Order: sequence, then C-alpha cells, then structure tokens
Amino acid sequence: MLKVSLIAHTPEPEKVVAAAAKLCYSNAHIDDLLAGLTPEKSQEFVQRLAKMGHESPTEHVSFTFAIEGVSRALLAQITRHRIASYSVQSQRYVRLDQFEYVTPPEVEQDPEALSAFQEAMAQENENYKRIAAILKDGHIRRLMAEGMDEATATKKAEKMAIEDARFVLPNACDTKMVVTMNARSLQNFFRHRCCERAQWEIRALADEMLRLVYPIAPALFAVSGPGCVKGACPEGVMSCGKTMAMREKYATLKEEALGK
Repeated sequence: MLKVSLIAHTPEPEKVVAAAAKLCYSNAHIDDLLAGLTPEKSQEFVQRLAKMGHESPTEHVSFTFAIEGVSRALLAQITRHRIASYSVQSQRYVRLDQFEYVTPPEVEQDPEALSAFQEAMAQENENYKRIAAILKDGHIRRLMAEGMDEATATKKAEKMAIEDARFVLPNACDTKMVVTMNARSLQNFFRHRCCERAQWEIRALADEMLRLVYPIAPALFAVSGPGCVKGACPEGVMSCGKTMAMREKYATLKEEALGK
C-alpha cells in the first residue's frame, strides 16, 4: 500500500522564495534581505512571482519525501524527473525471498486476472529463490577453492547471487525510496503526474505529495496540480475533457489538506 511522508523541507519556504525574489527586483543588501518579510508579505511576493511566471526563485526551497509501497514500474517513471535526488532500496544488497508487490486496480477487480497475477508473482518469487540458491552454492565452491574460508565465502556469495537473481523480479515488485525535489521541479512533477493521462500509480503518489506540501506553503502551491488547474489544458487533442472536474478535485484536495 502506498505510504508517503514529508520528512524534511526548507524552513519557511515562502520567506526564502520571497527573499530570493526581493534580491532580483530591488537594491536590497544581504544584511537586510529578510527585513519586513512577514508571512503575509512573503505570500504576496510568491503570488506576484506566479503571476509573472518567474519560477527560478522557487528553486531555493526543497522538500524531501519518504515513499514506500510503490512498484519498480513507478520507479522507472519518477526518475525521468531528472532535477531531483533519489535514494532507492537496493535489490543488490537486500534479499527479497518474499517480495511484496503492487497489484493494479484493474487486475484486482477481475477475479480471473487477479488469480493469474498472484500465481505469476508466486512463481517469480520461487524462480528468484531457486536461482539465488544455485548461484550462491556455485560462488561458495569457487571462492573456497580459491582459498577463502567458508564463512567469508558464504557472505560474499550471498551478495553476488542476489545481484544476478534480481533480474527475474517483476515490475510489480515493491520498492522504497527517499526523494528530494526543489519547488520548481515539484511543480513540474505535479503538472505532469496529477494529470488524468498519467499512469494511475504515479498519479496517486503525486496527489499525496501535493497534499503534504500544500499546508507548508499554500501560496507557493496555490495553483499546483495538472496543467488545467492553472489555465487551458496543455494536452491538446489528448485532453481528457474534464477541466472543470479536475479544478474542483484539486480545490477540494487543498481544502482537505488544510483541514477545512
């Protein structure tokens, strides 16, 4: 099951963005850069930047998320967002004899498909364990023949075995990660991944991330969400045609995030 936590962020992010913007548009010196930047003034600066389309000051604040219960298929998608930092649970170092996996909702709703899917996951689990065991035994024999003691050979062989056995693990295999993005990259992530055309799993993740950051910096993320929240749908002929429904969805999400 998807679980997302916001584990760190730049303190007073809207004040930091406002300070960066203040430096751009005035002769302020660094000694008085933060002077007068009350929460209200900071929000005014941020709102003005949004109207101007001046996004670079938002790169000075970042947000760090801990994420689990997502698939390796999602990992392949999220890492396409290149201006970010990722730390991911390693399949080279973590043995996955009983790996967890993500089941697509469409599969879950079809009893026949679900049964076939679960059988496939169980079979891949057995394949992984069998291949790892075969490789480990072979590595132990070779390493001991080369003069290594049994305990050391066993420990080294384990890592060598799972490094190659992981190649049979499916895209559905569960993973965990820590992700850090600056606010500008995060806005781009929301524009693409909150969209109805985004794949269901990463869309659910994007919604949860937005739900977490919005109360921290409501002015900064006031128009966050798919592109149609801020203006016309950018998808052209590929549009889902649900602009008003999407605007209502994200207005509600933000109200709920504030506890309204």
